[in-house]
Amino acid sequence: MKGKTVVITGATSGIGQVAAQTLAAMGARIVVVARSEARGEAAVQRLAKAGPRDHALVVADLSALAGMKEAAAKIAAAAPEIDVLVNNAGAMFGKREVTADGLERTFALNHMAYFVVTTALINHIKPGGRIVSTASDAHYAARLDFDDLQFALRPYKGFRVYGTSKLMNILFTRELARRCPAITAVCLHPGFVDTRFASNTGGLLGSSFSVLKTLAAITPEKGARTIVHLATAPGVEDKSGTYWYKCKPINPSAAGRSDTDARRLWEVSEHIAHG
Repeated sequence: MKGKTVVITGATSGIGQVAAQTLAAMGARIVVVARSEARGEAAVQRLAKAGPRDHALVVADLSALAGMKEAAAKIAAAAPEIDVLVNNAGAMFGKREVTADGLERTFALNHMAYFVVTTALINHIKPGGRIVSTASDAHYAARLDFDDLQFALRPYKGFRVYGTSKLMNILFTRELARRCPAITAVCLHPGFVDTRFASNTGGLLGSSFSVLKTLAAITPEKGARTIVHLATAPGVEDKSGTYWYKCKPINPSAAGRSDTDARRLWEVSEHIAHG
């Protein structure tokens, strides 16, 4: 990874932080995208110890369309040529919240941020570069309802909504691979990892995740391995559009293999992003 530039969203904690530090130690220059300037600065300082290069910080709110576009512009200025883009920032919410753009917050942060930032940066990704997106096996129970993508009509259940957003990540990766054959687009399930994820969810859902983490969660170091593998390993370029777990490609759900839904989701996302 010496001489290569890697952009990572959600790199201030958890698997994103571990992946960033691992890649920095391998010689990569890291562009950290964070919502909090303080947490972002701390992440860059850690990276300097892992691999003393000219790392950069971009501060932006990835739950707002303007913030997504601002992030992309700042990233492009900091890194005109990108070798790897890692879409990793995400969250789960216990109740339905709507952003200033009128978007359900999970949909905005977990899907639209991936879409807007990636498509805005696509011309800055080097030929042969890679786009790695963190999805989840929570997608297996999900189906897309194009009449209610943002759960305005159906009962809002945080984990169900989260799983639907992760299905969108997989379909986005699939369509991205079709539209952009010069780059490698892959996504992954990191495993059930003991991180800050769901720590602010609150209620029964948040409490349930806290208990599950103590019983079954893996370390962020283990969870980050597949991200690092997809960013660095040879042979991945031959498997664009695929979904990975434990550094191996696996089948997503049947819904995650729908080319029709992948194309339709792209078109809907494009309309939301650009009007």
